Amino acid sequence: MASAWRKLGFYVSFLKSHLEGQPGIVSRGRRVILGCTRDIYSATGEWTKEYTLQTRKEVEKWWHHRIKEQASKISEADKSKPKFYVLSMFPYPSGKLHMGHVRVYTISDTIARFQKMRGMQVINPMGWDAFGLPAENAAIERNLHPERWTQSNIEHMRKQLDRLGLCFSWDREITTCLPDYYKWTQYLFIKLYEAGLAYQKEALVNWDPVDQTVLANEQVDEHGCSWRSGAKVEQKYLRQWFIKTTAYAKAMQDALADLPEWYGIKGMQAHWIGDCVGCHLDFALKVDGQVTGEKLTAYTATPEAIYGTSHVAISPSHRLLHGHSSLKETFQKALVPGKDCLTPVKAVNMLTQQEVPVVILAKADLEGSLDSKIGIPSTSPEDATLAQTLGLAYTEVIETLPDGTERLSSSAEFTGMSRQDAFLALTQQARTKKVGGDVTSDKLKDWLISRQRYWGTPIPMVHCPACGPVPVPLQDLPVTLPRITSFTGKGGSPLATASDWVNCACPRCKGAAKRETDTMDTFVDSAWYYFRYTDPQNTQSPFNAALADYWLPVDLYIGGKEHAVMHLFYARFFSHFCHDQKMVKHREPFHKLLAQGLIKGQTFRLPSGQYLQKEEVDLTGAVPVHAETRETLEVTWEKMSKSRHNGVDPEEVVEQYGLDTIRLYVLFAAPPEKDILWDVKTDALPGVLRWQQRLWALVTRFIEARAPGTAPQPQLLSDKERAESRRLWEYKNSVISEVTAHFTEDFSLNSVISQLMGLTSALLAWRRFLGSCVPTTPGTPVCCCRPGRLWTRSSFSSQTW
Repeated sequence: MASAWRKLGFYVSFLKSHLEGQPGIVSRGRRVILGCTRDIYSATGEWTKEYTLQTRKEVEKWWHHRIKEQASKISEADKSKPKFYVLSMFPYPSGKLHMGHVRVYTISDTIARFQKMRGMQVINPMGWDAFGLPAENAAIERNLHPERWTQSNIEHMRKQLDRLGLCFSWDREITTCLPDYYKWTQYLFIKLYEAGLAYQKEALVNWDPVDQTVLANEQVDEHGCSWRSGAKVEQKYLRQWFIKTTAYAKAMQDALADLPEWYGIKGMQAHWIGDCVGCHLDFALKVDGQVTGEKLTAYTATPEAIYGTSHVAISPSHRLLHGHSSLKETFQKALVPGKDCLTPVKAVNMLTQQEVPVVILAKADLEGSLDSKIGIPSTSPEDATLAQTLGLAYTEVIETLPDGTERLSSSAEFTGMSRQDAFLALTQQARTKKVGGDVTSDKLKDWLISRQRYWGTPIPMVHCPACGPVPVPLQDLPVTLPRITSFTGKGGSPLATASDWVNCACPRCKGAAKRETDTMDTFVDSAWYYFRYTDPQNTQSPFNAALADYWLPVDLYIGGKEHAVMHLFYARFFSHFCHDQKMVKHREPFHKLLAQGLIKGQTFRLPSGQYLQKEEVDLTGAVPVHAETRETLEVTWEKMSKSRHNGVDPEEVVEQYGLDTIRLYVLFAAPPEKDILWDVKTDALPGVLRWQQRLWALVTRFIEARAPGTAPQPQLLSDKERAESRRLWEYKNSVISEVTAHFTEDFSLNSVISQLMGLTSALLAWRRFLGSCVPTTPGTPVCCCRPGRLWTRSSFSSQTW
């Protein structure tokens, strides 16, 4: 028996040399694991044969600070080496991690480790999406300043992430609420403004009539009442800041064709953008022949036929009837509910100079998300019917040739063009004259970014009575938040109360002016953070172009499905914009996406809809019932939350089962894109525990085989043993191939673990074969601590990774 186990020592040496092209027998000595060198013996010099929870914890404790030390080493952009940028969506610092965080960051950590093992230069950065409404609510409810609350939460969550053994590139940490970050958010806003892509217009907001304040959507309950005052929420028009995302709709829609790795997400992005077949055009409004100074923007799906316009139609809910327009009374007098109403207001096309009437439509909803459209009878039977009913004049501008092709007539310089050529020429002319023309859909809206909040990035604009809105000079950035100590949740924006901060000199004329008191939507902060990670300490610009070009695009972006539309759209928009500003060479920011599923907990709900805690449930019968009332309960699996009493504390489960066990569970329980139903009684948890036991036993046998004595010799192998060795060698190669494909192509990390489980079982079944490096080497990405211990005990030679 001892002889057989000594032979085992030769197998691992033989296998290791073939894997790495190194000489035959591996010498005893020191072992470098993830940048940490330690002796081949443990801290005690003894190998624990029994694999217990205590053993797991001791191993994890020993390796923890060594893993942290390795992760702190920043990756420099050495262009001679291949890079891998793995990015998991950064968290809002709520103060406590949940199991969803554990899952997404375990996935990114696992893939980052694998790519490091391949010799790649890897960054796996972490930061904090730190502005937002919860901090302001905490200020109201707990009498804590938002900054203090946020920083305290960040410190606590950073410690939690550290205890999970996650190897983030902490040298690249960013925090969006710090001036050194939001200075550059403001810089990018000004660049958008200078490019004509940031503007103000009136828009509806949720208004609390009691507290006299604007409410975010999440502050309005299911009954349409304010979360704080309980008052029925009203809709009110306020002047708001917008980013003109529709200007990039067609480019972003077309670019989806260049993203073959966006499985399942491309369709969601395409649906959000819509069919980009038309454009908006600007009209100046006149009454009784007098220019009013008001402007109306309307959409048409057939801009090539614009010379055949009969009218411009608006919905009964349009801002011109309900906002602060000087024409509000004129429109309201013309309105007859339920009827299409001709108004005395004329709309002058700022491209063609045609003058047509404005019509208020009877129907409340237009196509897509429109509230105004251009009526062109030549291309719309509906518009033709309306024009005839109201007696509106128009010109037919589409001529059909005998061969069935269509060309334009009575259309100025566009006459004689095909419809396709005229579409391109006319929209280009409109863009050149800055009166519209951006090809977009009838459903995509521009991005409303104004928030009447304190805890957000200040919009760097100054309002001057003489000059109008003026951007803050770049050299004066950042515009920092003033210190406000009292938060009531009542009245307008808290910034409006800081008079010393609000009142300022106009940057242009030096006259008296006022700062903008709205702050930006937090989606703006997260729309460009992937750029900042490439150069987080830069004080001269948002990022260095050379560094961004080296690291971008992000090789793998990981996050929840709930962000697969809006956040990705905004992030793509900023990337397209920065490309056009010559700041980066890549248009698209993300190469591959992994939208991981939820971790759901079991819920118990009364017929009334009330959720019960598990202690209130009697599970002894055939069906769960309320322990007191004996009512039958509805049992479901839902996203974990405090209100549903189905959450799990990550620190508690790590304490109960060990860190590596929980990592393995969240990776093995389901494919990354699928939901996990958190139930430790299922096969997943016992399965990973059994695998760890088998892996430990395998290495224990190897250690016994490598007891002090002569080194094993190749001639000890019989012909039969050599044949068996070759078969296992081929199986090992197959496993490595499959594991590599899962790590680099489909990210089925549950399948990685399944493959490694099978290999471990095969090795254990053939007691004469050692090869413990085979299951533990590929296992290192999925378990951060235990393979280090196993490798160390097997006394392999040093590795540089």
